Amino acid sequence: MFTKAWKEIKNGQIAPVYCIYGEESYFIDETIKRIKEALNTAEEAEVMTFDMDEQPVDLVIDEADTFPFFSERKLVIAKNASFLKASEKGKEKIEHDLKRLENWLAHPSDFCVTLFIAPYEKLDERKKITKAVKEKSILLHAETPKENDLATWIRSEVKGFEKSITDDAVDKLVEMVGANMLQLQIEIEKMALYLGEEGQITVHLVEELVAKTLEHDAFKMLNAYLSRNVSEALQIYHDLLRQKEEPIMLVGLLASNIRTMSNVYYLQKKGYHPNQISKQLKIHPYRVKLMLENRQRPNEERLLKALKNLSEVDLKLKSISGNRERYLEMFLLKAL
Repeated sequence: MFTKAWKEIKNGQIAPVYCIYGEESYFIDETIKRIKEALNTAEEAEVMTFDMDEQPVDLVIDEADTFPFFSERKLVIAKNASFLKASEKGKEKIEHDLKRLENWLAHPSDFCVTLFIAPYEKLDERKKITKAVKEKSILLHAETPKENDLATWIRSEVKGFEKSITDDAVDKLVEMVGANMLQLQIEIEKMALYLGEEGQITVHLVEELVAKTLEHDAFKMLNAYLSRNVSEALQIYHDLLRQKEEPIMLVGLLASNIRTMSNVYYLQKKGYHPNQISKQLKIHPYRVKLMLENRQRPNEERLLKALKNLSEVDLKLKSISGNRERYLEMFLLKAL
């Protein structure tokens, strides 16, 4: 959907009203960037931004109906369009004239591009204003692509730099960065610039250049621990300590990963498909894939025992003074 909209924007076929809903900020930021480029709005005065949590929608309509000074068309951005999602009556911070907005949507200004941003997972389909926005605007859903689509998107981004990437490198990149598309884009650009005249991104290059996240390192440390690879687990832990990471935060991340693993394996036993597990637990399909493809998968008893031991470490960190780093280190040394 975004690919089609971006192509039309590039070709000058820009709609008067867009609405982007969803929680993937990459698509929101990229769409704004592409509209700005298409409109050639170099002057800051030609881009007006309103926050619907703090300002009434009347201001958006008034601005959209005011002729631009420096260009043929201007861009008006309405952030946090919370009137499009479900909410309790009386809980709204701002009162919006939605009837006026409905009437305006039927005849929007042709000298302005108005972009409503609703950074929420779902819109309230029961509301009249939601139906009006769906009918009168270009509606785009900003959600993180599924596993195969994400891999395709990565290859497309790499191709844009006239490079290629191996399948293993794609997997490693997603494993290290996760499904954060903005961060993926940054890492791809960095690797492409580093390659220079060379043409291919490999696993080795990903491991060498991609910035490691705390979540990735914690997951890798847990896998080493559960695989009884004590030396690797300790090496990762000591690296994190040198980066000034707090042991109590690491305990929380390890426990969270164990609970997620346990839930993934439980749902698989119940016959859930990986995509269903991902949706049920609200985690990215690639993370589910990594857990299910683990050849040294721990059983339920080991996971519960590890969780119990971590709770004891957590208690010591919160109640006993002394060498705080030592408590988690002792946990890692006693491989189950």
